[in-house]
Amino acid sequence: MKIPLLAFTVLAGLSSQPSSAAGDAVPGGGVGACLMAAAETYALPPALLVIMLNVEGGRLGSVSRNTNKTVDIGPMQINGTWLPKLSAHWHAGFKETFIAARDNFCANIEGGAWILRAALDEANGNVWEGVALYHSHTEKHKLDYLQRVMTQVLRLRRQAVAELAQPGLGGQ
Repeated sequence: MKIPLLAFTVLAGLSSQPSSAAGDAVPGGGVGACLMAAAETYALPPALLVIMLNVEGGRLGSVSRNTNKTVDIGPMQINGTWLPKLSAHWHAGFKETFIAARDNFCANIEGGAWILRAALDEANGNVWEGVALYHSHTEKHKLDYLQRVMTQVLRLRRQAVAELAQPGLGGQ
């Protein structure tokens, strides 16, 4: 699989930074390895997972309450309504699935990637529609989410361009 420059730059930056709370729950290679494994497993661009992690803004060990009385879990903010399907996918009990999604970085990324793949399939491969469906099936929420995604795309692009312009990285 060919990795786009943005994905490489972002993943290189992630793997060179300590993963804080994720460190104990990321076996064999860290955050970048988990992202790459999930991307490969579900045929997703690694940069897309990085962008969505930035948009979701969740943290390892976190459970956030939503106004619609659901919860979002961990770094990929997996909505609690997905837990029964994720439990079946992982062949695990509900409690074990919840704990893994909340406390294990790789499990959370894998679960989020699996959900994103389902959304992309539902959108017949349309990346933007699939990304929007990851968040919601309500038009207004989908559009708001896509704006947040685009903001992150542009931010990461600016960051990659700035890093590449530094001496020793292809710049002057």
